[in-house]
Amino acid sequence: MAERTESSIDIAAAPGEVLDVIADFESYPEWATEVKKVVVLTEEGDGWADQVQFTLDAGAIKDTYTLDYEWDVHEDGTGVVSWRLVEATVLKAMNGSYTLVAKGDDATTVTYRLAVDVKIPMLGMLKRKAEKVIVDTALQELKKRVEA
Repeated sequence: MAERTESSIDIAAAPGEVLDVIADFESYPEWATEVKKVVVLTEEGDGWADQVQFTLDAGAIKDTYTLDYEWDVHEDGTGVVSWRLVEATVLKAMNGSYTLVAKGDDATTVTYRLAVDVKIPMLGMLKRKAEKVIVDTALQELKKRVEA
């Protein structure tokens, strides 16, 4: 699963504001159209979510899965939020990250990297297309939510 999809977007908000939206998992169903339900299973001592269960309906990929999060972020919200798949029904792997970089005083460049693999046979080309749809949609919806 060496291949992955990557895309970036500029958001008119400080990195801390973007990070707050990313970390507010319970609100994802309000703005991330493919995410139908989210449950934070465990939190680290610092208040960041550690394991989160998602119910996803992204067309070709429908699943309930658990992700384990790592928060390598600074006080200002810059840094990397990464995750790896813990368990799922259809997904075999879902590893990714958001990288937040300050761009001036009130703007952030967000880079989303994602690699997905499924248990059912699927052409690599279709997997990459599904990843691209997930990445592009997530970035557009994140931008819309943060800038609202």
